[in-house]
Amino acid sequence: MDYYITCIPGDGIGPEIVAAAKKVLDAVARKFGHSFKYTDILMGGASIDVHGVPLTDEAIATAKAADAVLMGSIGGDTNTSPWYKLEPSKRPEAGLLKIRKALNLFANLRPAVLFDDLADACVLKKEICEKGFDLVIVRELTGGLYFGERKTYTDNGVRTAVDTLKYDEKEIKRIAVKAFEIAKKRRNKVTSVDKANVLDSSRLWRAVVNEVSADYPEVTLEHMLVDNCAMQLVKDPSQFDVILTENMFGDILSDEASMITGSIGMLSSASLNETKFGLYEPSHGSAPDIAGKDIANPIATILSAAMMLRYSFDLNKEADAVENAVRSVIRKGIRTKDIASEGFETVGCKAMGELIAEEIG
Repeated sequence: MDYYITCIPGDGIGPEIVAAAKKVLDAVARKFGHSFKYTDILMGGASIDVHGVPLTDEAIATAKAADAVLMGSIGGDTNTSPWYKLEPSKRPEAGLLKIRKALNLFANLRPAVLFDDLADACVLKKEICEKGFDLVIVRELTGGLYFGERKTYTDNGVRTAVDTLKYDEKEIKRIAVKAFEIAKKRRNKVTSVDKANVLDSSRLWRAVVNEVSADYPEVTLEHMLVDNCAMQLVKDPSQFDVILTENMFGDILSDEASMITGSIGMLSSASLNETKFGLYEPSHGSAPDIAGKDIANPIATILSAAMMLRYSFDLNKEADAVENAVRSVIRKGIRTKDIASEGFETVGCKAMGELIAEEIG
C-alpha cells in the first residue's frame, strides 16, 4: 500500500535526522511490502531564506494533501541568527504555530521512556532509575495562553503586557477523550494536571475531565496540581501512565520529562487532529551548534516515525519493528555522542540510522 508523507527537514540538524528516519522507513517498506512516498516542503528558517516567511500557504496545502507529516527541527541561534531580528510573526517558530493551527493539531503526545540499557544516563537517583518509567504526556496544543489575545501597551508611563488564557469546554473535552483513549491502550490511568486552586480555566478543565471520565469506567483518573506534578516527575516518574494537561503546563512538563530519560535526543513526539492525520517530530530543537557535523542523535526522529506508523497508518507490527530495532542497537552498546559513556561504541547520525535500518532487515 502507498502512504504519502510530507517531510519538513527544517533547520539545523533537521535535514540529517530526517534523512536517517527516511532510511529506517524505507527498510520497513522493503520488509513489510509498503511504499512510502515523500514530498519535502520548507518551514522555519529555510523557508524564510527562500520565501521571506516561515511557512507558505502552498506548503500548508502540500501537508494537508499527505497522509502524515514528518518533521526534523526548525529555528536557529536566537542570539546570532538574522531570523530573530525579524518581527515575531516572521520568525521560524511562527511557522510551527501556523501549521499546528492550519492542520488542527490539537493533541500533542510526548512519550518519556527510560530504556533499561540507558539507565546509566538518567540524571535521577539509582533507586528511582531501577524502577523504570514509561509515561506519555498528552498536551492540548492549539488553545490556552499561547493562542489567546495579547497586547503590550503603556499605561501612565508604565509598560504593561497582557496574555489571555482561555479554554472552552469543547477544546477540553476533545483532548480529554484523546488521553482516555490512549490510556485504554496502555495501563488505564490518567493524571489530569491543572492549577484548579487558582485559575478559573483550570476549574473548568477539571470539571470537563471529570465528565469525560464517566465514559471510561475502566480508566482510573486522578487530578494533580501542576507544581506537585513537576515535583513528582523527578521523585517517582514510575507512578505516571498518561498525563493530561493544557498547553503551557504541557510545554514545561514534557521538557522536564524528556530530561529524566537521559537525553532529549531519545524523545519522540506526535501532534494529532481529530482524524488519523498527524505531524511527527522529535522533542528536541535544531541544535545549530552541531548541525552538519554528523553527531546528532536521530533516534528521537526515528521513534517519531514509529509513532507515525502506529497512529496515522495503523501499522502496529511495523512500529514495533522500528522500536525493537532501536532497542537492539542500544543493547549492543552502540551510542551517539549524547548518550555515550566509557566502554560504548560511538557512531554518527548517519551510521546510527543505517544500523537501525539494518536491524529491521
